[in-house]
Amino acid sequence: MRLGIKGFITAATLTTVLASNLFAADTAQDTYKAKCQMCHGANGEPTGVGKSMGAKAFSDPDVVKMSDTELASITSNGKNKMPAYKDKLSADQINDLAKYVRGLK
Repeated sequence: MRLGIKGFITAATLTTVLASNLFAADTAQDTYKAKCQMCHGANGEPTGVGKSMGAKAFSDPDVVKMSDTELASITSNGKNKMPAYKDKLSADQINDLAKYVRGLK
């Protein structure tokens, strides 16, 4: 089977995009485990520590209705007793975390 140059470029681009998305998801999961899970729990239900600090479940209607931008802003700037992560994580990491959290609700 012969792929023309356009077919090869299309296939290579698709492979790169898919690999990038998978890598971002893996990285977000690792970041979540390292930075968030201790309070927000493995599945988005707050741990005892998280509850004592006022963390809400990611399935809570108030959290569900937040946009990814709002979630990223809270992660970046902190809220209530949650610390700010803007000096600890890149903007891309914070945005990837916001998307990852959506899958935990």
